[in-house]
Amino acid sequence: MSKPRPTDWSSRAVSADDAVGLLHSSSNVFVHGAAATPHPLMEAMTRRTDLEHIKLYHMHTSGAAPWTDAEHNGRFRSISLFNGPAMRDPVNAGRADFVPIFLSDIPSLFLSGRVQLDVAFVQLSPPDAHGYCSLGTSVDCARAAVDSARFIVAEINEQMPRTHGNSAVPFERIDAFIHTDRPLPTHEATIETDVEARIGELVAGLVEDRATLQVGIGSIPDAVLARLTEKRDLAVHTEMFSDRLVDLVECGAVTNKYKAIDTGLVITTFTMGSKRTYDFVHDNLRVEFHGCDRTNDTQRIARNPRVTAINSALEVDLTGQVCADSIGHKIYSGIGGQMDFMRGAARSRGGKPIIALPSTAARGTMSRIVTELKPGAGVVTTRGHVHWVVTEYGAVNLHGLSLRERGEALSSIAHPDFRAELRRDLQRLNRG
Repeated sequence: MSKPRPTDWSSRAVSADDAVGLLHSSSNVFVHGAAATPHPLMEAMTRRTDLEHIKLYHMHTSGAAPWTDAEHNGRFRSISLFNGPAMRDPVNAGRADFVPIFLSDIPSLFLSGRVQLDVAFVQLSPPDAHGYCSLGTSVDCARAAVDSARFIVAEINEQMPRTHGNSAVPFERIDAFIHTDRPLPTHEATIETDVEARIGELVAGLVEDRATLQVGIGSIPDAVLARLTEKRDLAVHTEMFSDRLVDLVECGAVTNKYKAIDTGLVITTFTMGSKRTYDFVHDNLRVEFHGCDRTNDTQRIARNPRVTAINSALEVDLTGQVCADSIGHKIYSGIGGQMDFMRGAARSRGGKPIIALPSTAARGTMSRIVTELKPGAGVVTTRGHVHWVVTEYGAVNLHGLSLRERGEALSSIAHPDFRAELRRDLQRLNRG
């Protein structure tokens, strides 16, 4: 088949109901995530009453997830590889499943055939003059999904950015598609609290000139990035590219000049932000999107100097165990790439793995620095991997410290209301 000219490709578009006609019962389906969630296809799939035993593999999806409603039990089953807000209730209610897995390992599930994908539902940019669409804002594990699925069913959205790197999908590889022109979902920065501002100051103080940054989404990463504008020659090798990173590129703080690999380039695997960010990454040759098996490869991360990985946690116990994916038995998010980057930063020359969190939760009634994790809590970063832990009360480096020394260090950055209790527990454990 000859590659389509940009003037004639749209004539092959079909309705969403017709596009999902390729789907059959008992299929394994990949669903593109974050800003690239193909909602028109998912809605059409949910409308089909003849389907049953469909497994849907995905990371965090944006917006509502009607296919997880109780009325669809036995028809659709989400297999969440990283929980977003839409999946928390379904997973914890038993209507959906959660897979604890490193982000770097997800592509191999599909490429190895351990999970054999029948269909990939993706959202793509329109084809270029050479007949290639782009995976746009989320390459992550979508790269492996489109490379291994038997069929590709796409939403081709006029407003999906065309991103560079390893994001190209030949138009001729698409089996059915719909044509849309709709805005992508956005994530707007919130006004920081005093606690977040203080954590931002402390973490920013740990970031050196020429550091290679990895940061996630949320108010604390935003608070850190907002305080790096005076740094010099920073670099970016991260999972997620956000609005605040655009600020650092545009003000000249990020140059990527001193990277050992991918010199001069921002490397990421997905973006979620404002329209400004989507416009920034569109057709930007200085920003490359790659599969998360490449961006999150620990050995690759470690090759760059001064990798500073800034991640969050739900709670940290007095030995340094970091829980970031669950509140007790209730799954909140996922393992994601925290360990990929914590270990990569630790192995980087001059690197700093950082866990940053407020000292309390539940409006100050609960300490996030705890004697022991809640029953059922997942250890995402082990006490053998943890280095820097930061709250609004200080920053401590646990690497190389004994259990007694760790307990003392962590209790010193707990909220003052909980320090005495934590120190009593240390004495009870013969570590005081």
